[in-house]
Amino acid sequence: MSSNSAPRSVLRAFLASESAGGMLLIFAAILAMIVANSALGEAYHHLVHAETGPVLSDKLGPMTVHLWINDGLMAIFFLLVGLEIKREFVDGRLASWDRRRLPFIAAAAGMAVPALLYMIFAGGTPGLAQGWAIPAATDIAFAMGVLALLGRRAPTSLKLFLVTVAIVDDMGAVAIIALFYTATIDLAALGAAAALLGVMAACNRGGVRHLSVYLLLFACLWYAMLLSGVHATIAGVLAAMTIPLDRTPGAPDSAASPLHRLEHGLHPWVAFAIVPVFGFVNAGVDIRGLGSEQLLSPLPLGIAAGLFLGKQIGIFGSVWLSVKLGIAGRLRGATWRQVHAVAVLCGIGFTMSLFIGGLAFPGAPELIDEAKIGVLAGSLAAALVGYALLRFAPLHPDHGVIEAASEGEIVADGDVRDTSETLA
Repeated sequence: MSSNSAPRSVLRAFLASESAGGMLLIFAAILAMIVANSALGEAYHHLVHAETGPVLSDKLGPMTVHLWINDGLMAIFFLLVGLEIKREFVDGRLASWDRRRLPFIAAAAGMAVPALLYMIFAGGTPGLAQGWAIPAATDIAFAMGVLALLGRRAPTSLKLFLVTVAIVDDMGAVAIIALFYTATIDLAALGAAAALLGVMAACNRGGVRHLSVYLLLFACLWYAMLLSGVHATIAGVLAAMTIPLDRTPGAPDSAASPLHRLEHGLHPWVAFAIVPVFGFVNAGVDIRGLGSEQLLSPLPLGIAAGLFLGKQIGIFGSVWLSVKLGIAGRLRGATWRQVHAVAVLCGIGFTMSLFIGGLAFPGAPELIDEAKIGVLAGSLAAALVGYALLRFAPLHPDHGVIEAASEGEIVADGDVRDTSETLA
């Protein structure tokens, strides 16, 4: 295989795995809802909250299945997120400020408008204001799963735009978790975490390339974060920043690069195991007996409105304004209706929204369940409407030619810079 063919296979593998993982996540969420509302509902909730021990933190108490998944396995998910962020910023589609401009604008608007809508609907109700960030995130796997159902009707430029915006979106979500959803700080444990992170950074600068060293230190960093009061999953993103990366312009997928090797090793486990398991454990909410009064209460209504309305208003509006003001060019081979459809799909907030919902209302299971209802309703509406809009939107007149040309450009340019004019 030639060196130029590797980037194409990597890109295709990434898009395919995200799509397949997204469809598996959809299945896991549906299964969780079915089980939670069946005769197995009690057994489901007993399994999720079963104590497994030991007590790793006095604040958390005995570890449960739910805690191991949300605080443990999701740290690996955030490690992968961090690796993708670093790769894109150092050697990928976000390697220059020109390419970062539109994704940053779209992601920022796509987080701010949903939060504003949430506050309009729910912020005035006592005890609900802290849930403002729940509708701010986009679930890349779920959205890519929906796009996969459309096959070649979804232009490559839209897929890459969605991936890029979601990566920037993830950065914002991580910052929000670290800054706004952190409990009382244990300075000694936080100091230990900082020291461990310093050791990892020193290993990078000292030329250490053995992943086993970084993974061992990552486990120690995770435990220190767990004790510190800063959410333990942040350890994943911080650790990712210290993993060595070999820059390979034109073909950013060096087999010798520790970051690429770790990212490729983790991705199947995260996409096909960790995220679906998280979805199954967190999506199961018993809606039997719920009436319109509960479904239309401020919390679920604010979240659903933020995801379904806020995301499309923020992202599409910011892209449209950026083009009209000359800040960026139009997405290559995509019509405005298709761009709007992808903005709607960005309202699928599932994984990160469920995660933030659990952090926003600790010790309030009834509010967490209401938040889940809002996340599921908003994400479902965004998925169905976004799919329908893309399915029936007329294709760009040059769709076939551009898609055929894009395949050649992917071969010729590993970071896929030419498939979307607006990422430049």
